[in-house]
Amino acid sequence: MAIALPRHAGSVLLIVSATVLGLAGTDLVLPAVPGLPAVLGGDAAGAQLVLAGYTSGTACGLMLFGELGARFDQRRLLAGSLLAFALVSLLCRWVDAIEALIALRVLQGATGAAAAVFAPGLLRRLFDDGGAVRALGLLGSVEAMAPALAPVAGLWLLRLGGWQASFDLLALLGLLLAAIVWRLRRHLPLPPPVARGSGGYHRLAVDRVFLRYALSHACTLGGLLIFVFGAPTVFVTALGGSITDFIIMQIGGVAGFAIVSNLAGHIAQRFGAERTIMAGTALSAAGTAAMLAYALAGGATPLAVAAIFLSVNVGLGLRGPPGFHRAIVAARGDDARGAALAVVAILLTTSLGTAAVAPFITEGLVPLALGAFLVAGSGVLLLAVLPPLADRPD
Repeated sequence: MAIALPRHAGSVLLIVSATVLGLAGTDLVLPAVPGLPAVLGGDAAGAQLVLAGYTSGTACGLMLFGELGARFDQRRLLAGSLLAFALVSLLCRWVDAIEALIALRVLQGATGAAAAVFAPGLLRRLFDDGGAVRALGLLGSVEAMAPALAPVAGLWLLRLGGWQASFDLLALLGLLLAAIVWRLRRHLPLPPPVARGSGGYHRLAVDRVFLRYALSHACTLGGLLIFVFGAPTVFVTALGGSITDFIIMQIGGVAGFAIVSNLAGHIAQRFGAERTIMAGTALSAAGTAAMLAYALAGGATPLAVAAIFLSVNVGLGLRGPPGFHRAIVAARGDDARGAALAVVAILLTTSLGTAAVAPFITEGLVPLALGAFLVAGSGVLLLAVLPPLADRPD
């Protein structure tokens, strides 16, 4: 019998909150970035490194906590990482030079990465397979809303207390969550220790079953994010639209993703996880293909772009929870390293794809849609050629 989600609602809320705090490290600070050169020196390019530094630090932190989580108590590590995140956030607000802030942002990103590594494995231990997929759907929907809502809160904080206010809030929330996690750590599951000599990251990196789920997920989400990162420029410079059109697209996409991701667990139980994963991956890729066809036909209506993009979000919502859950299961007990590699794959796919499209971004919708399609379509190919979890011999 499936375990009902409300039974562990408090633990789920704690895990989700810690994960979202790491995401807020980018989006909450975003509105303050353009004004940083005026108060800390430097130029606009240096201010952008405040964002890039956090991302690079997060990538390093993912790998670090993936290794530590395979060796030590993840509950203690999570509490310690939140405390460190809070202290580094507090240091950020006292700097007086942009270079110092960039350096601290790398450290802030690294200390805030633990929850993203530990959350999938902790949720898996709290529930059976069906419950874990539903919990991951909830986590994914909240994570999708954070980039949309956090900048609004960041703008309010900027007006209320200047650029330091976002760091003050991050420090306060980090301290609060660290204390709660430490106090309630025994209510969180303790993953079994990973056997020494298990192969670590190398074993997972050459495991074709694990790669099936981790890389196909990275391609589906990466294709979506590549389009999102380039859409504001394309809307304004090529389609004659505005940032408002982009916001409309994002609101519709996030809503579609949130609804479907919370239904994905039930759909997977009804039709099977593999069918659900393939259907969602194919739907997302088909959405990018439709976007490319629309662009090649000369389409330039922002509302039409938003309507087509909805299918990309719905496809990700359908395949995301069961696909990521299967990636963790395919790690064969090495949950922390598995989650770390899966998230690093997303970051690399998105950053490389965005960099490849960037030189052509002012050319209009075609290059952006083509880049998203090539990446999202690769997810379908990976599912077609790599073996599923059910094929692994006992």
